[in-house]
Amino acid sequence: MASSETADEHTTGHGPSRDLIVLVADGTMRATVKALLARPQALGIRSVDYFVVPHPERDPGVFHRAPEFLEPFHNRYRHALAMLDREGSGQELDLTREKIEEDLEGRLAEHWTHERCAAVALDPELEIWWWSDSPHVANVLGWTDRNADLRSWLVEEGYLDENDTKPARPKEAVQKALRIARKPRSSALYQQLAQKVSLRACQDPSFTRFRRVLQDWFPVVY
Repeated sequence: MASSETADEHTTGHGPSRDLIVLVADGTMRATVKALLARPQALGIRSVDYFVVPHPERDPGVFHRAPEFLEPFHNRYRHALAMLDREGSGQELDLTREKIEEDLEGRLAEHWTHERCAAVALDPELEIWWWSDSPHVANVLGWTDRNADLRSWLVEEGYLDENDTKPARPKEAVQKALRIARKPRSSALYQQLAQKVSLRACQDPSFTRFRRVLQDWFPVVY
């Protein structure tokens, strides 16, 4: 069940009445998470009543101020999830993905308790989730009817080694591919990827964590 996302989301109630609030870094992450949560069967979870909101200060805002931002919601929502890119968070030179998550979760738990909150740091950034051999990736990026397939182009341009499955600089690769295809980068594009790409194909550690957290919180009831 998608959220109505109206102004009354910022009020508190007498007890948790909704499932999940997700604090994200920007509009593209918001579009991605909303599209994923709309696919509960693919994630292996039950249908969830959720609200996804971007932090106005993007990745650094999520890292530094997620606890304060989410505190007013803790009586209304059963669970809180904070998501950010490691690259651009301001912590990429000092902390690993796991340490960013541990640090942020520890501060979130002051209001939510550890059982009700989690953090996911995408390493290095959101685009790492979408690079795969799925034909949907090439189609959404506008990479059709070209002399070289998308993977061959990534290798030729130095974004991908022959034995790798994902580019080391995934956002740069997306941006370059879109420029060549003359297609704008937009939240709608990320929404399409989240709607179409097989979730089983993504074995990125941050996505695996995202899915596992949701499965722990919202298991399918048979």
